[in-house]
Amino acid sequence: MNTTTTPRQLVLITGMSGSGKSVALAALEDLGFYCVDNLPPELLAAFMELEQNRQARRVAVAMDVRSADALPGLPSKLQNLRQRQDRPLQVTSIFLDATTDTLVRRFSETRRAHPLSVRQRADGDAQNALIEAIERERELLAELREQSLVLDTSLARPLQLRQELQDLVGPEARPLTLVFESFAFKRGIPMDADFVFDVRMLPNPHYEPELKPLTGRDAPVAEYLQAQEEVRRMQAQITDFLEAWLPSMVRDHRSYVTVALGCTGGQHRSVYLAEQLARHFAGRWTLRVRHRESDHWPRPGQG
Repeated sequence: MNTTTTPRQLVLITGMSGSGKSVALAALEDLGFYCVDNLPPELLAAFMELEQNRQARRVAVAMDVRSADALPGLPSKLQNLRQRQDRPLQVTSIFLDATTDTLVRRFSETRRAHPLSVRQRADGDAQNALIEAIERERELLAELREQSLVLDTSLARPLQLRQELQDLVGPEARPLTLVFESFAFKRGIPMDADFVFDVRMLPNPHYEPELKPLTGRDAPVAEYLQAQEEVRRMQAQITDFLEAWLPSMVRDHRSYVTVALGCTGGQHRSVYLAEQLARHFAGRWTLRVRHRESDHWPRPGQG
């Protein structure tokens, strides 16, 4: 039996401490991956040689700043694994990220120490010491982040992260996962966005009393926006841009693209356009629609 015809699969899970790597590893284990946490980068090549000799098809490894001294050499090690001709290996590097405020909150809630918080500040300011450790970690991981698929877990629930990983590396994964995400500029731009479109200049249903409590997924809001020439033009131009460049990204082996659409509150205009664009591109790639601010939308019966 020829075991080299089907490329084996290595998924590297890395990223910021507190960003959800343990959730990611558990999700990959459920997908049938053999998972190893905190493998030293120096051992990666030897470990993969061992696993390939054992006919392991799907392996996931977590590495982070706990191996800080060896991280600078990791990108070249991954490239060497990708380029091996004798044992084809599909390598996917996934970087989990989150805003500093989110990471500070998570460390405070769990009362865990950050891996780089080895010394306390002279003034005893624990929170500033934590922030300094997080920013130092960002510097150490910057090159690895640049060469990885970035998932922003700041507002993601564990179930959502699991679904995104399944889209990326699950058995039904397609060459490209295309995500349309609506958001509110007042809460910040998604950290994992590849393209950001500002739609705040479009007519705003928020100022129509009967539409204010609704969202861009509701028919009355959709009908209002469909009737606006500016909205139709914006939608057509974004569609044309993506039609022109997404095939090139697929040819460049991009497997995950996030298109973020932002308005003021993340409730009407951006939501409507995310839904419309997802309908247009449905069927060609794995499609996901995220409405980041949905937890802040008015509930039925609220004014």
